[in-house]
Amino acid sequence: MTKALTQVRCAIYTRKSSEEGLDQAFNSLQAQREACEAYVKSQIGEGWVCLKTAYDDGGISGGTLERPGLRRLLADIEDGLIDVVVVYKVDRLTRSLTDFAKIIDVFDHKICSFVSITQAFNTTSSMGRLTLNMLLSFAQYEREVTGERIRDKIAASKAKGMWMGGLPPLGYDVPEDRTTRALKINPAEADLVRDIYDRYLRLKSVNAVRDDLARDGLVSKAWTSREGRAMGGKPFNTGSLFHLLQSRVYVGEIVHGDKRHPGMHEAIVEREVFDAVQAQLAANACKRQARPKLTGALPLQGLTFDAEGARMVSTFGYARSGKRHAYYVSAPLLKAQKIAAGTIGRISARPFEDLVRQRVGELAGKPDANLDDVRPLIRRIDVGPHGLCISLDQLALLEGGAATARASLQSRLTIGDAIAFETQNAHTLQLMVQARPVFRGGRTWLVRPNGQPAIEGGRPDRKLLKAVAQAHAGLVAFDAAPSCTADQWGRAKAVPDSYLRQTVGFAFLAPDIQVAILEGRQPAGLTARQILQQGVPAAWADQRRLFGF
Repeated sequence: MTKALTQVRCAIYTRKSSEEGLDQAFNSLQAQREACEAYVKSQIGEGWVCLKTAYDDGGISGGTLERPGLRRLLADIEDGLIDVVVVYKVDRLTRSLTDFAKIIDVFDHKICSFVSITQAFNTTSSMGRLTLNMLLSFAQYEREVTGERIRDKIAASKAKGMWMGGLPPLGYDVPEDRTTRALKINPAEADLVRDIYDRYLRLKSVNAVRDDLARDGLVSKAWTSREGRAMGGKPFNTGSLFHLLQSRVYVGEIVHGDKRHPGMHEAIVEREVFDAVQAQLAANACKRQARPKLTGALPLQGLTFDAEGARMVSTFGYARSGKRHAYYVSAPLLKAQKIAAGTIGRISARPFEDLVRQRVGELAGKPDANLDDVRPLIRRIDVGPHGLCISLDQLALLEGGAATARASLQSRLTIGDAIAFETQNAHTLQLMVQARPVFRGGRTWLVRPNGQPAIEGGRPDRKLLKAVAQAHAGLVAFDAAPSCTADQWGRAKAVPDSYLRQTVGFAFLAPDIQVAILEGRQPAGLTARQILQQGVPAAWADQRRLFGF
């Protein structure tokens, strides 16, 4: 009686470093696969069977593991779907000893063998491993030597002033005669480059130049890829303008690393103009370096979207006073793109995060929770012109059935807010918070429909507090020393006399108004400047009506 063979599942992996020839009817990947399939068929007596799944990577270097076909192969090995991996040559799998060690760990863990059909060995034996490591050492050596040779050739060519390929910068075109390796001036684009340099010297700000170009409808260089895709032709952004203003190509030079060489192409910008621009950029850079650079992601980045569904990402900046500010900004705005009317493009981080923390914390039964505690409950936040829609994980909020959850959650809502249970996903609910962002007095406020602050116990306004405190201090000084004039007290406290006369009315605000200012509960947008401009009525009722209390 013949003993049944155990089936050995074989996966074929193919790879080609460049995309050249992949569009042919019979390309290198297909040739590798046919050779491997023939080898697998020759082992049919051992029970080898070729899997139909194709693990191909075309146009990807063997020096990286970030290859879609390889990732699928390793995932299927982890799932126990493959017994043997077959390749045409070892370097098709990888040319890096370090990467190969990682791959072999996966193979060994799942008892998967590795076979190269043109280099007869098997990783299940010690001799096979030794042979494989030797072959990989030579493959890695060959790759590194090839890389060094290419880098040396590029360095030597640039030293002669040659353009070594890639997208030509604005103002130049690739020459029709590719043997010259010298960029050819595009007259229309060259005029735009000179205009950009002149605008910067006049405006002295890259952001101002960006906005000026956008108003005039001027856009970046447009080109068509080899695949026929139209690219470029978009409004300039800050990064591209910085690069353009610092590119030494425009003064007829070719840069390689930290070395500069006279180029074979003609200059577009005069040396004096270029040097003046570099001096202005350096002066602006010194001002920026005086402040510590603010980087990193805000806690709710990745969860926050605007009304059009675009991500709102972290951005930071400084006020003229030197105070640091953080914002969530719609991604299209950062790229100088227009957003739909009614879309909230920017929102201050602190009031927004405070509101989310407070509302979600109350709904979860943890009113004192911090943002790190409530963030795991949040799946998505949509910032609309009339409020926030916060999608939450219902199961993480409460245990029990939906009916119990509904009754319990409804009891925890802040007045004016609402919840809705999604019909498509029983585990998600949406918390609708009535709080529209409003920009007043140099700050972003989150305001209820009645105009009151959306955040209970908000942060006090420092300028309002200072005005009230100085008004009371002035009254106390006058009571203690009746002969002291407002001008004398103002000079002693370094407070201008005119300002003291204007702010003394703050001491006569209604007690409940002063308490609200102390606790940060004043109406959104109420500022010290607004009170100074409108004046303080003698009657407390008139004060409450005038200032929105």
